[in-house]
Amino acid sequence: MKPPIVSVIMPVYNTAKYVESAVESVLAQSFEDFELLIIDDAGTDRSIELCRAYDDPRIRIISQANRGLAGARNTGIRQARGQFVALLDSDDLWEPEKLERHVEHLWRSPDVGVSYAASSMMDDDGNLLRIVQRPKLKGVTARDVFLRNPVGNGSAPVLRRVVFDDIAFINPQRDELDYFDESFRQSEDIECWCRIALMTPWRFEGITGAYTKYRINEGGLSANVVKQFETWSRVKARVAELAPAFAAEWSAHAEAYQKRYLARRCFRMGDGALAWSLMKEALQICPKILVEEPAKTLTTIVAVLALRFKPERANRALQALIERRSA
Repeated sequence: MKPPIVSVIMPVYNTAKYVESAVESVLAQSFEDFELLIIDDAGTDRSIELCRAYDDPRIRIISQANRGLAGARNTGIRQARGQFVALLDSDDLWEPEKLERHVEHLWRSPDVGVSYAASSMMDDDGNLLRIVQRPKLKGVTARDVFLRNPVGNGSAPVLRRVVFDDIAFINPQRDELDYFDESFRQSEDIECWCRIALMTPWRFEGITGAYTKYRINEGGLSANVVKQFETWSRVKARVAELAPAFAAEWSAHAEAYQKRYLARRCFRMGDGALAWSLMKEALQICPKILVEEPAKTLTTIVAVLALRFKPERANRALQALIERRSA
């Protein structure tokens, strides 16, 4: 049996509210030579029951004990038969031209290992927000990957399978190859992208257009922001292990951008005190971000200050402003 061109890997864990839409966005692709590997990560809701209702020979459901997003992706990559691997989280969606555009890009650019594009943000109910992740598309270096994560989110990239082979490592607990580090329950994407950027010659390159709809929920607790920074700090430590000189040069920059990003998250959650604390720390660590990205940095400063000292006015007047500069 001829293998498909693309293997789509979709981890599923308790996403019954969204998973049908995610599956249907794959089945609606204009590029049809794919397999959809649905990785059942031992959830407790009806997600997999809903997936089993689809009668399409391109769908394979693989069940495993719960190992988290990284573990589910690893299972999918090991089972993938395609020369390209596309990642889609089961609460996100693709535009119909997503795979076609990325396959064309990878075919005509043999040195590109990671293809990606902009993503539109949507809320929990699937309503599009006025936020678009607009990443750097060309001339991407390891510095860009570490500081700004141009890929954007885990449902945006389509990669060559050989890229994963080039960064594979043995998981000693199971004596099998892993690609994503399963010890990360957050920031597993950027940790993987950093290894690709620092350990392989493969290029990151984006294409024009927005082909992913990424679901965000800004109603989380501020404690989750702190946990996210702690996990990102492990990424920074991993980069220092892989490339000490590189880390020494760029870690302060990367931390400043990460704290600015988290300050914006806190703004959307309405936590002005934490937002300002993070923004202050970002400027203290690396004031250069004011020069490098003045509009976005100044907008964030004004927004979080207003939220902290005049929260009722700020939430209405500045929310639109910060969203317009959320790229």
